[in-house]
Amino acid sequence: MNRAPLPLRNDERLIFALDVPGKAEALEWVDTLGDAVSFYKIGMELLASGEYFDVLDALAKRDKRVFVDLKFFDIPATIAGVIRRLSQWPVSYCTIHGWHPGMMEAAAAANSSEMRLLAVTVLTSMGRPDLAQMGIDREPVDVVVERALAAQRAGIDGVIASGQEAAPIRAATGQGFSIVCPGIRPGGPVGDDQQRTVGVAQAFADGADAIVVGRPIRLAADPRATALAIQREIAESIK
Repeated sequence: MNRAPLPLRNDERLIFALDVPGKAEALEWVDTLGDAVSFYKIGMELLASGEYFDVLDALAKRDKRVFVDLKFFDIPATIAGVIRRLSQWPVSYCTIHGWHPGMMEAAAAANSSEMRLLAVTVLTSMGRPDLAQMGIDREPVDVVVERALAAQRAGIDGVIASGQEAAPIRAATGQGFSIVCPGIRPGGPVGDDQQRTVGVAQAFADGADAIVVGRPIRLAADPRATALAIQREIAESIK
């Protein structure tokens, strides 16, 4: 069954994408950002370093929330095993692909912790032409909502989806279903590989529970000040 959204303080609604090659760089960012960020997403680049769980443990010891973004996709038995083992770690969010109901049902049944499972709908770097190349000749929003509803029926706790689809997802799934939005661009599009982006206030106005921000903070002249500015915008958005 779907669980209630993760209880989040306002400062935990900003998730920083810790897309770095290793533990040393990861902890440098945690030190740099200090109390400006309380929630971190760790993904595939860090996994390839061999130091993934060292970073996860270090974040937990610093009282930071952890989002494991590895987008698991495999046969139901394998996914169940992964989720069962991962639920032994201090993880708040974890992603699996939202393409296969049986796999999602197995993941939900195997999750014995407070970790919330988020189904990946359509990556924010993809548009309609990308979907068409995969044999899906439909608008991204239609595919996203369809997959969100499938995830909800399978017992998954929420989705990770573009902020452009937050409002239709919320309308379709109702309250109590988590929506986490990556690809947030506080100052507008910056010409990178993210196609379906929105700003901070728009994401929350449309129903997001949390947002993921990476490059706008990492590439800023003053990353900590940028993170604090986003935190202030979040606080204003959810009054």
